[in-house]
Amino acid sequence: MKTMKPITKLKFLIVALALSTSVQSTFAQSKADIFDPKVPITWLGVDYSQTKFIGAATSKDVAISNDEFRDTYVSSWNYLFINEQKKYDVAKATNRESVKYAIDVTIQANKQLLKKDFYSNNPSDFSLLKEADIVNLVKNYDFQKNEGIGLIFFVEGMSKGISSMGVWVTFVDMKSKTVLFTKYMAHPPGGFGFRNYWAKPLYGTLQNIGADFKKWSKN
Repeated sequence: MKTMKPITKLKFLIVALALSTSVQSTFAQSKADIFDPKVPITWLGVDYSQTKFIGAATSKDVAISNDEFRDTYVSSWNYLFINEQKKYDVAKATNRESVKYAIDVTIQANKQLLKKDFYSNNPSDFSLLKEADIVNLVKNYDFQKNEGIGLIFFVEGMSKGISSMGVWVTFVDMKSKTVLFTKYMAHPPGGFGFRNYWAKPLYGTLQNIGADFKKWSKN
């Protein structure tokens, strides 16, 4: 029985290592994949678990409780992306023919809105998070076994006083729980009724993504 020559063994190991690296790379997402229209994206929804609402939240001059905000409005804003996909067009904003939807991921995260300090009278609370905070949030996120690239909106501040809502637009590798790209954007609210008033910034943020998408790919 012939034995494998040392040089042959070395070549075999090099080839095996190269194949292993290649296979691993097919499962890892990169920033470049965000801007490749052939790579699928999953819309994970709008996360309000870190939100600070500056001032009093009211509907027809009646105060909105934490429970009502979480169970009625947060859910309603998330389902706009499901029920009105032609208007809240994630696929168009991200240069895709279509996207997957898995909003149960953020629906679960939004249950954390039980915290007592959700409302604030301090205008400086409007913007407290940094990119590192978003990275840490994603590391501890439950993506419910979803894999590939996910897109989340982390709503940070909502203020009628300065007429603005701040959102961290965040693309993640769901398997490794890493941030591939995140960008802070702010957009004014508007419209009749509490739900519509704060739905407008979500729509506006999608429009801004569509306008800036190609520019982001070059940064």
